[in-house]
Amino acid sequence: MFPKNFKFGFSEAGFQFEMGVSDIDTNTDWYKWSHDSENIKNHIVSGDRPEEGVGYWDLYPKDHDLAEYIGMNAARIGIEWSRIFPVSTERVKVEVIEENGDILEIKITEKTIKELDLLSDKNAMQHYTNIFNDIKKRGWFLVINLFHWSLPLWINDPNNRNSEKDNALGNCMNRSSVIEFVKYAAYISYYFGSLADRFATMNEPNEVFKTCSEDKRVESYHIRMKWFVEAHARSYDAMKQFTNRQIGVIYANGDVQSFENKDPKLKEEVEYEQRYSFFDALIHGDVHWYVSACRKTNHVHGKSIRPDLSNRIDWIGVNYYSRNVVKRKEDGYENVRGLGYDTGWVSYEKSLDGRSVSETGWEIYPEGIYNIVMSYHKRYELPMMITENGMADDNDRFRPRYLVSHLKNLERAINDGAKVDGYLHWALTDNFEWGSGFSKKFGLIKVDYKTKKRYLRPSALIMKEITKHNGIPEELEWLGEDKF
Repeated sequence: MFPKNFKFGFSEAGFQFEMGVSDIDTNTDWYKWSHDSENIKNHIVSGDRPEEGVGYWDLYPKDHDLAEYIGMNAARIGIEWSRIFPVSTERVKVEVIEENGDILEIKITEKTIKELDLLSDKNAMQHYTNIFNDIKKRGWFLVINLFHWSLPLWINDPNNRNSEKDNALGNCMNRSSVIEFVKYAAYISYYFGSLADRFATMNEPNEVFKTCSEDKRVESYHIRMKWFVEAHARSYDAMKQFTNRQIGVIYANGDVQSFENKDPKLKEEVEYEQRYSFFDALIHGDVHWYVSACRKTNHVHGKSIRPDLSNRIDWIGVNYYSRNVVKRKEDGYENVRGLGYDTGWVSYEKSLDGRSVSETGWEIYPEGIYNIVMSYHKRYELPMMITENGMADDNDRFRPRYLVSHLKNLERAINDGAKVDGYLHWALTDNFEWGSGFSKKFGLIKVDYKTKKRYLRPSALIMKEITKHNGIPEELEWLGEDKF
């Protein structure tokens, strides 16, 4: 069984769930990107239209009713920056303290908030307030997330690429966007600080800074990661002026393993690069990886240890779907095709290890959630929440077993000391899955996109039994095998 007061819920991102009935938000880079005719022709995006989505913006009471029926008592809701500030906030001036290219402080005052208030969309603010109030009146735990990949067009227009501004899709962050993000974060904390139980500044920043750069070298990766570290740290400082709630980051994770477990040193190296380098910066102020990258590329840099970054995170959001199996190559390492997240390169039926595969081509590897949670716990001992876990499975072939096996491993981690106080499933309903459009069905609840009608999948009833018993009931334990 899970601890008393353990939270079961769902996660969602504004752009992926909100549109579908009314109030279409055309002001984001992803809206423009998903409608681009060249992208559609070249199969970069599906051609599906986000404005034909599940309609959470209008239908949130129905979705909350269904979540309550399943037994959920928590939700992570993503706010769309583009809805709050459809026009640029650059005219609101703030003092920025910098040294050797490092942003040490961004001064946000009550005057800043008042000036931002003149630019914000009050209808959007009120609508998000209504959504949050509906959650809170049910007695649920609310996590508010500020960034989930999509950005306002005034920050990043993907049709007007400028390599000097690093404005690839999703934006790699630069000095200007860090400053504007901090203003936005401060504003949200000022108005929603009493409604949220926790804040996350960003969801899966590592998925953005690892893909948005045209230059795929490790040095380029680290230089871009530093902007996200500063965006969080400076937002943390600004938000803490207006809220006493915990503030964290939600991170994408794969359970890193060397191929056939032959190279434990490579496993450590990849775990550090893909995971710990980011969190060591926000917990210990350690950015030696950035300084090293700057020296190799002749960039200006500051110190390797920065007190202005340390102790700037209160909790860690863990997103987990599969493992990363790696092997060395001449200029570094690569993922092994046929295993983990790269299984779909070889098969959508079975991995090389004989495990089942989701419709995204990801190997089902339940043990990984235990391994990742324990690794975070041993290194940092911070509170954690599983903020995404699930699979694309339209016909629910594997999701019931996926649910039980992953929760069984999570329960084992908690029994071994990990501080995990909640599990948020991705997702409650089907949604717009970025470049894949509506083709990948992650919902416990199936959605007819034409009528917007919701249908419970069998896995929703499995979740109902788990929440009812605060754990996996004996009659469902047979579903909990790791390999199937």
